[in-house]
Amino acid sequence: MVARKLALCLFPAWALGQSNVKWITVEDGPAPSFSLASTSISYQFHVDPWTLDLIHDHWGGYAAETVPQDPGNLSGWGGQYTYRLREFPDSGRGDFRTPAIHIQHASGDTVSAFAYTGYEVKAGKPGLPGLPATYGDEEEVSTLIVHLYDEYSAISADLYYSIFPEHNAIARSFRLTNKGNSTATVLRASSWSIDTPNEELDLIDLRGDWANEAHINRRSVGYGEQGFRSTAGYSSAFHNPFFALAPPSTTESQGPATGYSLIYTGSFAANIERWSTGWVRVLLGLNPLHLSWPLKPDDTFTSPEVVSTYSEKGFSGMSQSLHSLFKHQLSRSNYTFKTRPPLLNSWEGLGFDFNHSSMVELAQGAADLGCTLFVNDDGWFGTDYPRDNDTLGLGDWTPQKKKFPEGLGPYVDDVNAITVANSSSKLSFGLWVEPEMVNPESDLYVAHPDWVLHAGPHNRTLVRNQLVLNLGLPEVQDYIINTIEKILDSANIDYIKWDNNRGQHELSSPAANHAYILGMYRVIDNLTTTHPEILWEGCASGGGRFDAGLLHYWPQSWTSDNTDGLDRLQIQFGTSYAYPPSAMGCHVSAVPNGQVGRITPLAFRSAVASMCGSYGLELDPKHLTQEELDVIPGLISLQQEINPFVINGDFYRLALPDQSNWPAAMFALPDASAGVLFVFQVRYGTKPLPQPVKLKGLDADAKYKLTGDAYETTLSGSTLMNTGLSLAWPHADYQSIILKLERL
Repeated sequence: MVARKLALCLFPAWALGQSNVKWITVEDGPAPSFSLASTSISYQFHVDPWTLDLIHDHWGGYAAETVPQDPGNLSGWGGQYTYRLREFPDSGRGDFRTPAIHIQHASGDTVSAFAYTGYEVKAGKPGLPGLPATYGDEEEVSTLIVHLYDEYSAISADLYYSIFPEHNAIARSFRLTNKGNSTATVLRASSWSIDTPNEELDLIDLRGDWANEAHINRRSVGYGEQGFRSTAGYSSAFHNPFFALAPPSTTESQGPATGYSLIYTGSFAANIERWSTGWVRVLLGLNPLHLSWPLKPDDTFTSPEVVSTYSEKGFSGMSQSLHSLFKHQLSRSNYTFKTRPPLLNSWEGLGFDFNHSSMVELAQGAADLGCTLFVNDDGWFGTDYPRDNDTLGLGDWTPQKKKFPEGLGPYVDDVNAITVANSSSKLSFGLWVEPEMVNPESDLYVAHPDWVLHAGPHNRTLVRNQLVLNLGLPEVQDYIINTIEKILDSANIDYIKWDNNRGQHELSSPAANHAYILGMYRVIDNLTTTHPEILWEGCASGGGRFDAGLLHYWPQSWTSDNTDGLDRLQIQFGTSYAYPPSAMGCHVSAVPNGQVGRITPLAFRSAVASMCGSYGLELDPKHLTQEELDVIPGLISLQQEINPFVINGDFYRLALPDQSNWPAAMFALPDASAGVLFVFQVRYGTKPLPQPVKLKGLDADAKYKLTGDAYETTLSGSTLMNTGLSLAWPHADYQSIILKLERL
């Protein structure tokens, strides 16, 4: 049968081949080899001529040739597929490792036998229907499509590989098409799958929970299966859909590191499995517990995309490649490269207790401090069930008559009439919504109890007194689109904070989660495309959906509900492993902090928040001291000066908060002409003395003027990077220094 398969594929395989697109080289023939390469990276694999299986050869730094891996001793308890470095491992043919693809056929069996049939190459990159994905033209990206076919089940697989040379990145996804006459079920779908040679590796991922997101978790890759997953229905605060693999010797600035990020917002699974050979299988894709996707005749299933970046400059280099890729080739927002307005959010200041006049008063206080955007958070809506607490009204997006008797329009007009201090600008207005959720005590739920996610007669579990609307239903999608459109048409709204405050429990089937996510993407794509003038911010009780999937549609997400300055250092540094600081929303709140009770200086809280793209306040100005009222305008002014560096600069983690009492980071413009340095002192002590802060990303031969925090000097780039700065610190805890750098 193997020989017959080979004969069948001889004429279409190489005849269909094209190899005239830059960055992609194909050694053509009936069993070709493929290379996607730039001056910095190479991704290589080939077709086994006897089985027509795809064999992985290399992913990492640039390699001029393909060197087949010596399999060594092939004897063992497994079959021939067990002892191969496989590119797209299927199930049921003797490969006892976790497969990338697992399909149950109408007969009930779960054996797949995908064989190579051909390929094509394209300049640029096709989109993924219904899913967020990276993009680019022929000058930015090239794409290889490898065709496979399982003649037993009549299912084809098209594997998509795209190379972004500027960002040292490879993007992968696949499409399955049922060309048979019966329905199959996709049980497992890992968009990224490779087998790496035997080498010692560490796995680095981001773990956490509500108000404790994105903690860096590093551990050795041992024998057996390791990994993590989300079954929350969303990417979640528990585990982010990102990880890195690196040798134990890799540091922030030295050594090889490979990052992997799933461009998806639903339940996911990351599997890293070291086999008896020492080889490591790397899988990232959908969580099989929330899949079981029916593939009907003539239907196509498209997997979400995974991007991987490689760096020889440590984790900072890996992160910078991801940041650059996400900003230039993933985010579609008009605001991606714009400085963001300093804002005041009403939540921690007033909560649910407000009306038209008290909100306008709060907005005036925001403008007096120098904020240019005022955001009305939860509590503004509800008809028969007015939203005066979190048990009522969610889903009924009509302004409360009691709070806003004339509706949003006149109220927003009053906010827009306020002049921002020390300027001629008027105050902009933003609004909080949570469109994917509903309270049982709401007009929407009374009218449509069948619109929520539920499983037959099972109890509909409440979290935060709310249920999840089933966005897998087209009528629910249309309701949300139309409702948000009406809100946007009713007033001059410049910013939307889109929240989501619980996970998914009772699902009618495992496939309901993926259907929900596809529906959610349709809704958000529709609204953000129709209203590109609006600054959209994602939120899910903080960082519960801080993922690359939503970064495609909106430029920033609320990083955490925890606004404590010290905790935020950990959260923000961790989040930066995968996502650009320009995409983070970070605010200064009152003390004692509402989440942890800690008291930290105002300047410290502001410096931590200034490291993010979106900066704001979460407080009521009426409760500030006169000293705070005098200081905050200057802090906002400083933040606005350095915000362009946060938005456009390369980010370097100089000292991590879990490893140093003096955490430090900097942003340097890509041309090394300027930058900004952030350094913090967590605790004061007589000993040891602070370490010198060694900067990165500068021109070694140039002179730089450093200013800020009563500090001014001129030093060469070589001195700043190799000797570093010895900073003088006050005898106090929670201190910060911000220095601006300018090349002379």
